[in-house]
Amino acid sequence: MKNTKVGIGYSNINDAYQSGRIAAERAIADQGIQRPDLVLAFCAGQLDHNEFFAGLQSVVGKNIPIIGGSAAGIITNNDLSYKDAPAGAAIIETDTIQFRVAAVGELNKGEQLAGQKLIEELSGKSEDKLLLIFYDSVRIPATKEEPPVLNTSSNLLAGIEKNLQPDVPVIGAGLIGDYTFSATKQFCGSYVGSQYVAGLVLSGNFQPYYRIMHGCTPLDGMYHKITKMEGSEIYELDDRPVVDIIDEIFANKDWREQHPVNYLTVGVNFGEKHGEPQESHYVNRLITGILPDGKGIGLFEADLATGVEIQFMLRDAELMLESSERNAAELIEKIEEDGKKAVFSMYIDCAGRAADSSNTVIEEASKIQEVLNHHNVPLLGFYSGVEIAPLLRKSRGLDWTGVLMILAEDYKNV
Repeated sequence: MKNTKVGIGYSNINDAYQSGRIAAERAIADQGIQRPDLVLAFCAGQLDHNEFFAGLQSVVGKNIPIIGGSAAGIITNNDLSYKDAPAGAAIIETDTIQFRVAAVGELNKGEQLAGQKLIEELSGKSEDKLLLIFYDSVRIPATKEEPPVLNTSSNLLAGIEKNLQPDVPVIGAGLIGDYTFSATKQFCGSYVGSQYVAGLVLSGNFQPYYRIMHGCTPLDGMYHKITKMEGSEIYELDDRPVVDIIDEIFANKDWREQHPVNYLTVGVNFGEKHGEPQESHYVNRLITGILPDGKGIGLFEADLATGVEIQFMLRDAELMLESSERNAAELIEKIEEDGKKAVFSMYIDCAGRAADSSNTVIEEASKIQEVLNHHNVPLLGFYSGVEIAPLLRKSRGLDWTGVLMILAEDYKNV
């Protein structure tokens, strides 16, 4: 039985077809892939996704499933960019990992129903070990007058979990193609679609490992109750206009010009309410900005509701860098302690954590690169809108986090 090989390819040119072809050729050459079995690929929103997909197929063939889609930026072992038109591909050749691919459309007509249909298409089995999902974050693109309307990960996950085999972790992302929330697309195995959720179930002789990277701390010990909210838009906290409260936090109104808002997020604590705050117990929601009428704020997800208690969280750049390096190193250490060898890694990184958006000199994802390169682990990562991973034993949609997933095999197989 041959070991799993994963080759990584990167391109950053405006010709979409050539970009796909170059990324695929470089991935094959990277590890001497002789028989492509599966492709994971992502490209900048500005590229023609159909042409990029065709470029990939021109190298791997039309019968090899391709999963992925839009990305605001690409991260590999040697490359990191959210400028111009970055694209990346991981080409997998394996005898030890089995997989099934499915995709369901009309996500914009009901996320929960799409999630249910996806699991029906995938036909869950007891030996399944991991479900990867990628879906279009943007339901209706942003305009100069209106913020974007987004598909909600919590509704999608609720549909998925109705029929998913117990103990199968769900990891994935809500995809965005740029920082202006333009329309997104999915690579659905053999075709390109819009308003889709694509799923990839993995089973076989491997083990999935994952960690969530954080970087937010509570502003203070205060909890605020949402007293007026519609969809993803908060209007009042504690019966006061939320806009006035944020004005007081910043002691000015400059934040009103920021999209998304710098430094500040909305956090929900899933741990002990009055205990010592633990970053691993929080789900954070990016504040996309003030609403056009100035009466409320938008969040990146529509999963909160009136009556929910939230805290304002500070985006801590130093903590973000420390968390990424520490968690990546601890994950590799755990894999080695278990007597396994990492054969592939995927890093799903919130677009807001890029240096240009988080006001850092160092790219946070470079800490992931350093750790994985030190251990010779192939890496394909991308910048996303929503990150999905298990937190406190339940897969959740996350914001301003990085999710590192590593597939590992026994040493005897590698």
